[in-house]
Amino acid sequence: MAIEKIYAQLSCSDIVNSAKWFQTLFGRAPDARPMNGLVEWRHEKQAGFQLFENPGDAGRGTMTLIVSALQKEHERLTEAGMAPPAIEPADSVSLVRLRDPDGNLVVLAQPGRA
Repeated sequence: MAIEKIYAQLSCSDIVNSAKWFQTLFGRAPDARPMNGLVEWRHEKQAGFQLFENPGDAGRGTMTLIVSALQKEHERLTEAGMAPPAIEPADSVSLVRLRDPDGNLVVLAQPGRA
């Protein structure tokens, strides 16, 4: 299988409320609203994120985002009012575990120590 692009997807119960949260997380508005109940953010040419309004599956997902400057992202999210928990250092990665409005786990991770 030759994969050209991959999209992560999380389900939410309220697309308007959740889209605002992810807009703060990503620091920008969605790139597309391809259909009712779906918003997308594109990240470079090979990756993207879809937020889909599906109350039955909301809060059951996990997404990990690898970032290059976890401390800076933590500071930016704090300034934006998201109140992220402390950075968790580990042997090979540092991370911050966030919960979106439905309880989906969104992990920001940086290889090595932040």
